[in-house]
Amino acid sequence: MEAISCKHLITSLFIILSSSLTAAHGGRRLSERPYQEASTVFIRTSCSSTTYPTLCYSSLVKHADLIQTNRVVLAGTALNVTLASAKSTSAMMRTLGKRQGLKPREVAAMKDCVEELGDSVDELRRSIDEMSHLRGSNFEMTMSDVQTWVSAALTDESTCTDGFQETATGATNIKSTVRGQVVQVAQLTNNALALINQLANSHG
Repeated sequence: MEAISCKHLITSLFIILSSSLTAAHGGRRLSERPYQEASTVFIRTSCSSTTYPTLCYSSLVKHADLIQTNRVVLAGTALNVTLASAKSTSAMMRTLGKRQGLKPREVAAMKDCVEELGDSVDELRRSIDEMSHLRGSNFEMTMSDVQTWVSAALTDESTCTDGFQETATGATNIKSTVRGQVVQVAQLTNNALALINQLANSHG
């Protein structure tokens, strides 16, 4: 197993959070740099066994120079990318919930969805905090805790959409907006959990 550098991981997580804010503004594609070929191959290979490999690769390859071929940093990066998406989706839900003309059932469903996403954000944060305490001596216990928190986040994200299953047909736009955003967060969470499981299975 690769040596686990807690300091490197924590530094990586902060870099990811800040870099994700500027990624949308363009910049040189990391995949174009020849020296990153090993990193991108590592990410693609790791993502190939996730449920949504294309999304997994596209969400992580921009951080290839940071991830290199380190499974711990790969999993930590996936968690941070997922957290950023969950936070932005939660903010979007709050805005939608204030829209005029929503029916009472839609308002209630939106409120429940925001609460579920809030729980998901907290659980993802806790999983990232657990990862920062990862050591060789506590590997199994820490990874078990991380898997528990990420699984809980995934459950909350799935529950978020449940309240929209019985809304009126006229709420199609709201339903599609909510489901589209939350489904992507759930897919990112699913992929992060798969990478975490890979890391857990790689030990020993």
